[in-house]
Amino acid sequence: MLLLTSARRLRGAPLRRLYHDESFGYRAPRACVFPDYTPAQLSNRAENAALLRYVDSVRTHGHRAARIDPLDLIQRMEVKALDPTRYGLVDSNKKYNVNGIIWTNPNVESQGENQEEWWTLDEITRHLRLTYVGRIAYEYMHSPSKSERLWFSHHLESNQTTPPVLDKKRIHGLLARSEVLDNFLQLKFPNLKRYGLEGGESMLPALDALFSSAVRASMSNIILAMPHRGRLNLLTDLLAYSPTALFHKIRGGSEVPEELGAEGDVLSHLVSSTDIGGVKVSLLPNPSHLEAVAGVALGKTRAKQYSLLKTSPDDCMLGDRVMCVQLHGDASFTGQGVVMESLGLSNLPHFTSGGTVHLVVDNNIGYTTPASHARSSMYCSDIGKMINAPVLHVNGDHPEDVVRAMDVAFRYRQYFRKDIIVDLLVYRRWGHNELDLPSLTSPLMYEQIAARRSVPQLYEEKLINEQVISAGDAAVLRDSYKVYLNDQLAKVEGYTPSASMLEAQWRGIVWPASSEASSSPSTGVDTQTLINVGEASVRVPSGFEIHPKLQRHIKNRLGSLTKGTGIDWASAEALAFGSLLMEGYDVRISGQDVGRGTFSQRHAMLVDQTNEGTVVPLNDELKAKGKLELANSSLSEMAVLSFEYGASWERPDLLPIWEAQFGDFFNGAQIIIDTFITSSETKWLKQSGIVMLLPHGLDGAGPEHSSSRIERMLQLSNDRYSLSDDIPNTNERNYRKPLIVAGPKGLLRLSAAASSLSDMGPGTSFQPVLSDDVSNPERIIFLTGKIYYDLIKERHTRGLDGKVAFVRIEELSPFPFEEVRDVLQRYGGKAECFWLQEEPRNQGAWGYESALPAPGVGKLYKKQQEEVLGSAFMGL
Repeated sequence: MLLLTSARRLRGAPLRRLYHDESFGYRAPRACVFPDYTPAQLSNRAENAALLRYVDSVRTHGHRAARIDPLDLIQRMEVKALDPTRYGLVDSNKKYNVNGIIWTNPNVESQGENQEEWWTLDEITRHLRLTYVGRIAYEYMHSPSKSERLWFSHHLESNQTTPPVLDKKRIHGLLARSEVLDNFLQLKFPNLKRYGLEGGESMLPALDALFSSAVRASMSNIILAMPHRGRLNLLTDLLAYSPTALFHKIRGGSEVPEELGAEGDVLSHLVSSTDIGGVKVSLLPNPSHLEAVAGVALGKTRAKQYSLLKTSPDDCMLGDRVMCVQLHGDASFTGQGVVMESLGLSNLPHFTSGGTVHLVVDNNIGYTTPASHARSSMYCSDIGKMINAPVLHVNGDHPEDVVRAMDVAFRYRQYFRKDIIVDLLVYRRWGHNELDLPSLTSPLMYEQIAARRSVPQLYEEKLINEQVISAGDAAVLRDSYKVYLNDQLAKVEGYTPSASMLEAQWRGIVWPASSEASSSPSTGVDTQTLINVGEASVRVPSGFEIHPKLQRHIKNRLGSLTKGTGIDWASAEALAFGSLLMEGYDVRISGQDVGRGTFSQRHAMLVDQTNEGTVVPLNDELKAKGKLELANSSLSEMAVLSFEYGASWERPDLLPIWEAQFGDFFNGAQIIIDTFITSSETKWLKQSGIVMLLPHGLDGAGPEHSSSRIERMLQLSNDRYSLSDDIPNTNERNYRKPLIVAGPKGLLRLSAAASSLSDMGPGTSFQPVLSDDVSNPERIIFLTGKIYYDLIKERHTRGLDGKVAFVRIEELSPFPFEEVRDVLQRYGGKAECFWLQEEPRNQGAWGYESALPAPGVGKLYKKQQEEVLGSAFMGL
């Protein structure tokens, strides 16, 4: 097989616009070219056109007749396209040359001109049905890539393999231990919502096969995201999570040390990282909002490969060493919009991570909603066709077929570095949880499920009949695991949880609540360094033709640097980015039109007007150790913000920024803000340096382009998360916190809002409070935002410059109490104080209180509830 590493080398490939492709962070996608048909094969295809139509019809429509549903509830009509007589092929004994029509030789290179192979129509039909109409169904003929279609047909039709004996024993062990665990938990904790794996146990050998393939491919990391179903089974088996820790959590204990003051999370969100054959597999925490973790996983996967983009040769591909694996439920995969948004990122230049393997644990029901009411398509996986992803449907009652499907999926991902979907059709033995009664709404389905023997039992019988294992071997395996679980349960009383959140790349970072955390570091930079950075930010290479209107942009920036005053927002931002790059930090900013900036203010990326070539001056001219990645994104909020957030989990030395076109566009990502950004630290001990730039200000632009909803951010804050009108150097702190910036629009170029180089020089730091130089004012007005500049004009017009003092609160949370106290003492204690804002009274910063997410630890919830109840009767 011929592998090419650059899409531009493909002969006859469709023309692609290279705009933005050459900026830092872009890596040419892997292109795999399958050898085309030889002249002899083309001639044979023309001579046997009817046979070719029949073969392609089976490849295209075979999935519609495949035996992929373990309950056989999928209503299927007769697939007439699979009948050879429809194509004039009536003689089952007639022989045909199948060279170039069916692939029979596993060695592609040897399938040459003179290798005729004659099969009867009956042999052809049997071979096609064995391949495409069995317990694995394939959908790949919708791909617009001829190479991908040829790869699949060759691989499937020329490779008929069965797992070796040792693999069968391993499959059995995984299935049996999963069933023992579920039965054990049901016996010991009958009222527990554990979201067990009964009916879907084949998920474990599926993942085991995928992990084993990654080991053989010399990978280093797998980033794994999954919902709640089967999570405990996976954790305690393949991911080596301590059953004692699990039982401790079930009994109401915390999964994190109590001295950290964290809230914790519920049982079905537990996590683990473990080494499997040299591959570190990391299961990410996730909220109960199904699929919300998808973008986070993608961002973390790409960030883990970030150093490759800076140091490796061009033939080092994204996905060589790190792979993203995502598990889904059928209802959420087809129903949640973030799935579409995340899939849309999969092949974008600054977002691809080298291909994700998606495994859908398909129950054919969502909560109580049957599939016929849960989606408009035939399969839940049809959403993947928006990116032309191939789909493999496999019957979960047959674990060996599941393993084979995963092997095909991994091989495809390795060749093409694209997403692929495995639709694992299973059933849910109980309801949405073990306390549910699914027969209330799906009586016929659950009547059939109740009469079925379990997947582990069926496979165990199969192996006993094949004499792979004995009945005694099976009993010993189950009994010994039950003894092990009982031993682990007995150790709960002496169990103490530990925390490992400051290891590996997080060494040197401290816990934010510790005494070692630095609160107000100096963020100043040498003045000459700032000038050098500023000049480099607008330096245009020789022969590079920029837009004529940018000449003024360059002139103004250079002029302000020369004078040392008049530094506007975009210039100050460039100085901040460039100084970070010179210190070795990387900066990544994503969102719509971030290279230019929504308001045409940034111009961090310049575009040649003659050929659309691009340069990023801060990279090309500074030549610093750190790099600036400008990731102009798709029109997505939830997936893109979660992607950047995932990157922040992986790299404390990265400043990841998501910029909304307008402040309230974050509405589309509210779930990420609620369940990740504002609560991950207290739920999962996860720090993040994510920055959200939200242009804010009421200026007559209408309800969708004005407010960044400061009140929502403050409601989610507990005085730990920064909400600011400026960008302090967050990476200078020895811990990481999210930063929400209610950024400017009209102030971007306002001369009165400009700064001087001395404001950023050595010894300076971010100022959370800015006050007027007024002696003994009669009134003090506290405020924040752009209205200040309107107020000072109005104050001067009314002749009240000496009577009214304005105090700007530049950091709303954590609230700067000490700085405000100092200002009040300086003004004296006689002035009346007001808060003023342009937002309505029920919006903006007025009246916010502390907030915490609901606890996920039973004992902590009980304590908080008792306090609430007690407060009702306090003092009586």
